[in-house]
Amino acid sequence: MVKVLIHGCNGRMGQMVTGLIREDEQAEVVAGVDTFTATENTYPVFENIQLCDVKPDVVIDFSNAAAVEGLLDYCTANQVPVVLCTTGLSKEQLGKVQETSGETAVLKSANMSMGINLLLKMLKDAARILAPAGYDIELVERHHNQKLDAPSGTAMALADSMNDALNHEYTYVYDRSQVRRKRDKKEMGISAVRGGTIVGDHEVIFAGPDEVIEFKHTAYSRSVFGKGAVEAAKFLAGKPAGMYDMSDVIQL
Repeated sequence: MVKVLIHGCNGRMGQMVTGLIREDEQAEVVAGVDTFTATENTYPVFENIQLCDVKPDVVIDFSNAAAVEGLLDYCTANQVPVVLCTTGLSKEQLGKVQETSGETAVLKSANMSMGINLLLKMLKDAARILAPAGYDIELVERHHNQKLDAPSGTAMALADSMNDALNHEYTYVYDRSQVRRKRDKKEMGISAVRGGTIVGDHEVIFAGPDEVIEFKHTAYSRSVFGKGAVEAAKFLAGKPAGMYDMSDVIQL
């Protein structure tokens, strides 16, 4: 049984992960950390991770960027692996994440969805075959109207996975409204849609001579990210120090 500490346990994702682990026979939540402690949980909750006196096998982090440095200090000091799901980290914080991976196992991924990470692999293979055959590549991502960044981090990860496979020969184009010219063969268009309550929708289009091939992933609930985090935690527990991502979890 993998003993999990949820960092940010009383937030929306923290409570979702709590529910998912409750139904998982291979894991259990032994403690949580959150500045908001009024929520009733079946495990002890600490206002600060440095106050935690319960030793977990792994931490799942769905907190905020301000709390990450203290978390990394705790994981280093106690040799506890961490699944780092908090986004918006600064360059300095990302540097500390890398340092921490020298002391304990750290798993960080642009998207925790199992499906998205399988798609990353599939797109690499597709790009290697289709781009040299003259297929144009376009990405369209759709999210809810409250999302601040555009394009999404996941869209950029999808684009980067293909560009890596193509020796970084492609240039990303986000807006064609200011230029009147034909499409360059070595450009990759990335479009962002914001509206309603769309959880997350990513579509990659390979448009070639007389045919179109499309890859699409739709998240209907944020639980897909929670499920991925739980699988990642079970994978990471007991692993040696180093940087991991979701491709390690699904063994691509």
